[in-house]
Amino acid sequence: MSTVTASPTVARDLLNSLVEHGFTLATGVPCSLLAGAFTLLEAAPGAPGHTGLRYVSAPREDSALGIASGAAVAGEKSVVLMQNSGLGYCLNVITSFNLIYDVPVLLVVSWRGHDGNDAVEHDVIGAELLRLLTLFALPYTVLDPSDVTGSVAGVLDQMDREQRCAVLIVREGI
Repeated sequence: MSTVTASPTVARDLLNSLVEHGFTLATGVPCSLLAGAFTLLEAAPGAPGHTGLRYVSAPREDSALGIASGAAVAGEKSVVLMQNSGLGYCLNVITSFNLIYDVPVLLVVSWRGHDGNDAVEHDVIGAELLRLLTLFALPYTVLDPSDVTGSVAGVLDQMDREQRCAVLIVREGI
């Protein structure tokens, strides 16, 4: 099983970049690779470290996508954080709602099992994540921890240009 090394600076830079791009809502299901981001999102409004994003926790990834999609239809920029196994839960929502009705939502997805050095249940989707995204024509960018702002700008440009859900893939713990 892989060891998760969180980078609170990368998590903070990611969330701050989303706020700078007009995002106001974050939702999702915690993952150890995204622990730093969830810690920041769960901080009380006005508390040190609060990101300015409203955070709504969700029991499942498809529920989180439903929350974010509803907010997007209402004109709010929203992001869903999840691990890649949760993306499987979301494929029906993405294909039967988001893609049909052109409701783009940003997905920040941890890439569990990408190196074959994680818990065995992450190996299959970890090995196939990029092909899965390509199969469903979901644009994606792999987060560059040394250029978080550029990574966010790149994936948002793809999302805006294609009017589809886009995926920012997180390989290492943030």
